Amino acid sequence: GLGIWMIPTVGWRPMFWIAAIPLLFLPLIWWKLPESLGFLIKRGEQDKARAVLARLTASAPLAPQQTLVVADSKGGKASLPELFRHGRSLQTLMLWTAFFCCLLLVFLLSSWLPKVMQEAGYAERASLLTLFSLNFGGMIGAILGGWLGDRFGLPKVVVAFFIAATVSIALIGYSLPVAALFTLVFIAGATVIGTQILLYASVAQLYDLSVRSTGLGWASGVGRIGAIVGPTLGGVLLAKELPLQQNFLIFAIPALVATIATLVYAISMRGAARTQPAVVATAQS
Repeated sequence: GLGIWMIPTVGWRPMFWIAAIPLLFLPLIWWKLPESLGFLIKRGEQDKARAVLARLTASAPLAPQQTLVVADSKGGKASLPELFRHGRSLQTLMLWTAFFCCLLLVFLLSSWLPKVMQEAGYAERASLLTLFSLNFGGMIGAILGGWLGDRFGLPKVVVAFFIAATVSIALIGYSLPVAALFTLVFIAGATVIGTQILLYASVAQLYDLSVRSTGLGWASGVGRIGAIVGPTLGGVLLAKELPLQQNFLIFAIPALVATIATLVYAISMRGAARTQPAVVATAQS
């Protein structure tokens, strides 16, 4: 949003200095961001874990002789094969597919949306505003998606968001009033960028604590392949000088694939035995 107004006046270089400002807050975030309860217990930080538990539950305080322990039902070596055990093969592959398609779309739209709109005849400022709408939608989508996920279940919300992404991206290429165009771009941002955040939460739900970081790392790695493919695909399509409508119909294909993948994931999660989460228990010292 700042770039739309500042670049014509001061150029693009100062924007990089402005973008670096949030880095100044990293020490404060590192200092204040709390660790998870399970992580504190595994590290033996009983006092901190007790303080967290006291804020989370209204139950009676623990007796001094009681020690918090983590009962992780599927502990084991955090290796790649572990992600495919305990009936998780299909879910893992579907999540990887969703990560690939979602990050492909995030970087495809972020990299090429203004240029594609300019090539279609929109003014430079209007083209940059579409990028603002896309990212603003992503912020709202992440917040709204988290709230909806708590109410209706994360898999259902992710599927619904990808359906909305498919439809909105496909419609952007049609000749529409400016207000309708920005609305569709906003929806696309909410249901693509916002859904990427929800996918990380899906990983946390699927894997138990002992392999969660491995699962997240592999899913993110597959997603980063999509992040490379996305801008490359956009450049190839732009070089072909296809009509605007055809470009966005092609852009919608990864969203459709992600819809199918997350639908299969949601059905398999409902039909299979779910992974038991880490349980906090007490043991007598």
